[in-house]
Amino acid sequence: MLSFPEPSLVVIVGATATGKTALSLELAQRWGSPILNADSRQVYEGMDIGTAKPTPAQRRLCPHDLWDLRPPTHPLTLAEYQRAAHARIDHYHSQGVTPILVGGSGLYVQAIVQGLGIPPVPPQPQLRAQLSHLGQPHCYQLLQHLDPPAAQAIHPHDGVRTLRALEVFYVSGIPISQWQTATPPAYPIYEVGLTCERAILYERIHQRTTAMIAQGWIPEVEQLRADYGTSLPLLHSLGYDEISAYLDGELTLPEAQSRITQKTRQLAKQQCTWFRHKSPGIFWVRAGDPDLADQVEAWLHTQIREGPRS
Repeated sequence: MLSFPEPSLVVIVGATATGKTALSLELAQRWGSPILNADSRQVYEGMDIGTAKPTPAQRRLCPHDLWDLRPPTHPLTLAEYQRAAHARIDHYHSQGVTPILVGGSGLYVQAIVQGLGIPPVPPQPQLRAQLSHLGQPHCYQLLQHLDPPAAQAIHPHDGVRTLRALEVFYVSGIPISQWQTATPPAYPIYEVGLTCERAILYERIHQRTTAMIAQGWIPEVEQLRADYGTSLPLLHSLGYDEISAYLDGELTLPEAQSRITQKTRQLAKQQCTWFRHKSPGIFWVRAGDPDLADQVEAWLHTQIREGPRS
């Protein structure tokens, strides 16, 4: 039986539909570990089927944390998520327990694993609108003057990151480059990734999309629209936007399902690229292998003997 010599963190990542939930549940039950969410949309109440949250039955198998943190009308910033996650990890470590962090949102995982320095500055829509009117070339010139290190790290055509850097400076008075110093946690971290052949992954995505619609995704979107209105920003996220278009008569259901599948494939490709680029130390296992949990435990035994990165 696997035993952690000190409270640690096991991280399970990978593209959507690779089976992260199933693997984390099996390992959590073996170790008596809680599961922590690292999915940027699963933090919102009411967005259950469309974000593939663990079902109520699955949540009863072991403690689950960092799900349903906010109603969808109250956006959760990355800095707020990071504080909440660190607090829960510290809580479990105080009990001598090693939690499992699970999710496909690369920046959420990176915020915990690498201890990113995140500016405590929420989005400022009015400021962004004012800066946008100046145009990207002018904004980038401003950034070069106000925060040269940030400008050097941002492509001149990257309007999103340019606006964010200017926003942070004007609100906090501190350049974003000074905020972004990473401080990795002191506890051991073990990262596991699920990989899958593209054709098999695409079929899994198709099957899951079909199942989610059968499980009640459309009524879920109808309820969100009734509760929060059709202009709710999160209703424009992947899948919810297409289901809303179907409800508005702009798409047929087969058209909506086809678009969801296509966009989910694009997301999966982006996730695979992110994790392989940002986390070179991940131990990769093949989704669908019948002995996944055993493979992970065998690797962890070796890592514990040799000593993980921290």
